[in-house]
Amino acid sequence: MRTKLTLTALVALALCAPIIANLRAQRTAAPSTAPAEATARIVSSAQAVLATLDADGKAKVQFPFEGPQKTRWSNLPSPMFERRGLRMGDLTATQKAAVMNLLAAALSKDGYQKVIEIMRGDEVLRTTGGGRGGRGGPGGGPAFGEAEYYLAFLGTPSTTTPWMLQFGGHHLAINLTLAGSQATMTPSLPAAQPASYTFEGRTVRPLGRENDKAFALVNALDVTQRRQAILPHTVSDLVLGPGQDGRTIQPEGIRASSLSTPQQTMLLDIAREWAGIMNDSFGEPRMAEIRSRLADTWFAWSGPTTNGSAAYFRIQGPTLVIEYAQQGSVDHIHTIYRDPTNDYGAKFARP
Repeated sequence: MRTKLTLTALVALALCAPIIANLRAQRTAAPSTAPAEATARIVSSAQAVLATLDADGKAKVQFPFEGPQKTRWSNLPSPMFERRGLRMGDLTATQKAAVMNLLAAALSKDGYQKVIEIMRGDEVLRTTGGGRGGRGGPGGGPAFGEAEYYLAFLGTPSTTTPWMLQFGGHHLAINLTLAGSQATMTPSLPAAQPASYTFEGRTVRPLGRENDKAFALVNALDVTQRRQAILPHTVSDLVLGPGQDGRTIQPEGIRASSLSTPQQTMLLDIAREWAGIMNDSFGEPRMAEIRSRLADTWFAWSGPTTNGSAAYFRIQGPTLVIEYAQQGSVDHIHTIYRDPTNDYGAKFARP
């Protein structure tokens, strides 16, 4: 279902000019740098956010590196899930711009755009009657919109010691752990509702490439391959979503070693949609790692294979789990991105 913006929605979204300006700047950003340089740029941007805050703001954004905040992320809206940190709706225009500059530094051009489009979709949900705006509260309904996203730092932003950048709200959880030249963005949850909407006269699909590339791959399989890839049981939601840290599942579907070279390329191209969300300086090494384990990577499918239908798929390898689930409707999508060996920087983040 395509959601049309009302005049009210257009007015509300016009208030997002600083975000749009940052997006346009990010689209023309310089190519990726060395990982250590990328970390330095992210740390500098984080420090710029802190410089805009008073003592109360700094207390709200800062958490210990090891503590309960690390696993405080969800796809649910406020107040169904209580987030902590700096709430975007409580910030001044200068503070918001600093936060968006930080995200632009931490993410790739495509990743930054994806985050903006997910947030903008949540604003559409608010302005078209999907939920009320403003803060949630006892007895109140869910609160959607761009105001309901939160930023948190776990540990002190540093170019050498481990720390973590959290940013999320309804249908978005970015967990970026950094330590010098190393970084991971697992676990993270980019999702979308609505999955398609109209903005400035164009159709926006925050997860459209993920959807279309996966349907293209399953339909590129021959009869024998499809028999292996399509699961005999129905999967309707994420298996390793929020609250499932440390859980493991057995690989299912078809192994990438049973795919042709073009089909393997298609599979890697799907994986890049998640691995490539973070800054290219970290995303490219991550893709090289995934590529090196391709023979042991699996692709599984549940549901119809006609694009436009609600379906589920999973890509799973030794260091990778990606799940994509349409929640009974093509307009409501959940996804999860994990590395069972390195969620929250388990390999390198030792404070």
